Amino acid sequence: MNQAKGSWKPSPHIRDHGSLLGLFTDYNGVGAWSAKAISERYKVYAGESGIIPATLDSRLYSERKRVWSYPLMDAIISLIERCDPAAIRVGIEFIEEDDFFHFGKILKSNTARALRRAPLTFDQQERIRKRIVSMLLDGNVPHEFGEYRRLLKKIGVDHLWGKLDAEVDRTNPYVMRHYRYLKQV
Repeated sequence: MNQAKGSWKPSPHIRDHGSLLGLFTDYNGVGAWSAKAISERYKVYAGESGIIPATLDSRLYSERKRVWSYPLMDAIISLIERCDPAAIRVGIEFIEEDDFFHFGKILKSNTARALRRAPLTFDQQERIRKRIVSMLLDGNVPHEFGEYRRLLKKIGVDHLWGKLDAEVDRTNPYVMRHYRYLKQV
C-alpha cells in the first residue's frame, strides 16, 4: 500500500473487537491472517515440507476478568528463528502483505529480522528481492523497511539492481536513504 499516492484504505485486519462485555480482546487479524487461517496454512506447508507441525498458540494476557489474545504471528516468528520451513513460507507471505495489522510495524520488522537469519531457497530469496525492490520503487517505505533493507542486503539485490538504479525516485529523501544504504553494499 502506498500512502504517498493516496491509495490508503482501512485494513480488514484491524477491526473492532466487539467482544462480550469488553472482556476479551483478540488482536489477531481476520480472513487470510486470522489465527485459524495462519494455523491451517502453516499445517499445510509443514505437510508439504515433510515436517511435523508445531503447535501454534496465540499469547494470552489476562488481568482481572479481561483477556487479550495477541497475534499468532509471534509464534510464527519464533518458528522462523528455529528454521522451520513452513513458518518461513508464512513469514514471506506476511511481508508480501500490504495491509495494516495490529502491532504490524513490530511484527513485520521481527519477521524480516528472523528471515534474515533463516536458510532461504533461491525461489524464496527471489520473492523477497522482488517484493522489497518493488516497495522501494513505489516509494512505499514504512517503518519496517529498515529491516527489509537489511534482509535485502543479506540476500543481495542481484539482477534487480539495474531496474532499481534506473527507476528509483531520487526526489524522495526516504527512498534515497534506503537506496544509498543498498548502494554501499
